[in-house]
Amino acid sequence: MKGRILIVDDDLGHLTMLNTVLGSLGHKVEKATDGGQAIASAKKNPYDLILMDVRMSCIDGIEALQQIKKFNPSIPVIIMTAYSSVDKAVEAMKLGAYDYLTKPLNFEEVKIIIDRAMSHLKLSMENKVLKEKLLSESSFSDIIGSSRAMERVMETAKITAKSDANILITGESGTGKELFAKAIHKTSYRRDHMLVVVNCAALTETLLESELFGHEKGAFTGADKRRDGLFRQADKGSIFLDEIGEMPLSMQVKLLRAIQEQEIQSVGSDKAIKVNVRIIAATNRNIGKEVKKKRFREDLFYRLNVVNIEIPPLRDRTGDVPLLSQKILKKYTRKNRKALKGFTPMAMDALTKHQWPGNVRELENAIERAVILSMGQYVSEKDLPINVMKKYRPEASFKTQLSLGGKSLDEVESLALVETLKQTKGNKSEASKILNITRTTLNNKMKRHHLSLDRILPKGEK
Repeated sequence: MKGRILIVDDDLGHLTMLNTVLGSLGHKVEKATDGGQAIASAKKNPYDLILMDVRMSCIDGIEALQQIKKFNPSIPVIIMTAYSSVDKAVEAMKLGAYDYLTKPLNFEEVKIIIDRAMSHLKLSMENKVLKEKLLSESSFSDIIGSSRAMERVMETAKITAKSDANILITGESGTGKELFAKAIHKTSYRRDHMLVVVNCAALTETLLESELFGHEKGAFTGADKRRDGLFRQADKGSIFLDEIGEMPLSMQVKLLRAIQEQEIQSVGSDKAIKVNVRIIAATNRNIGKEVKKKRFREDLFYRLNVVNIEIPPLRDRTGDVPLLSQKILKKYTRKNRKALKGFTPMAMDALTKHQWPGNVRELENAIERAVILSMGQYVSEKDLPINVMKKYRPEASFKTQLSLGGKSLDEVESLALVETLKQTKGNKSEASKILNITRTTLNNKMKRHHLSLDRILPKGEK
């Protein structure tokens, strides 16, 4: 691995020689003649390694090492010292130096130590990337979606999460905006600090200001003690402003100032307090239209809408319904201490074809109800809410639809038995439940139609 290396030495002859040697090995080399220059350069430039002499005028290598490690603890620093000053090298190692070299330098040893340091750096970078990937995947694991629309949205959210940009999440009610906000915070570098959630629609203007910015004792009737606001609680973390479109205009002015100046002023105080907070806002309104109607400040909109994440409604990603349904089913079977295995084909078909105006929240409500009412091993269409079933037409897209015209009732019955046993992979108990008959009746009908699992199922599926 070739890298960008800073050489620091006040001996110009030695500096030139190292520049030539390391340059010939393929590294990009930059030079400094003093510890102060090294500190300034390391603050401005992303070096992969620093090779630094101990004895220099003004700021020596030990002090420079300490300063550099304060703002970049991961950078490898190799110290060069005279043989008589090995104690300085030991001190440097205790302060975080990667290794040391004694003068006069053995250039083969220099090459070996630099190669080892660069390999270690590469491994650390790969490990960091892997950890970030795993963290991102685990943080977004609660968000289910394999459709192209959701994959695009999640990719944008994962990339944006690593920045410090304010985010505006838009979408209809029930699409999972708060889930996205939590996942973004968990993936960000602020994850070790709080994510504070505020529902802007649930509070009056006076209460919202006090809730966000805090208040002093006696600031208003009932303020019997001083209180820190949620912005101070979220310092170094994130604040999620849900239903931001409901915020009154007068309050929007105060929020804009908090974002622009990165400071707040509690109710009843004339003292400004600095805060470091990332804003994640969400709304089910079209804020662009609200701006045109003068119901939302344009300047605040642009401050919040640095990155827009628009979550598609469930009706535009019906392919995600089966995955979502299975996850929700597991949640509520555990909660209600039931042993449901899944959905009947007709129930799943009905769920997939429903428009879901209430989005994921409505789907969750429907499945929770179905779990409570279900008496079998599978959720059936009979367990689903009336509004889900009343427009359902199974013949339109039911997966086992076949042309039945011209067939006798015996042939139709035989076909139903075969398709159901294929669906359950030969499990007669499950097939009986779906067909709403007893297992004995199922066996009798199979005998009458000369059906056997060996004939119905491909090899290895029985």
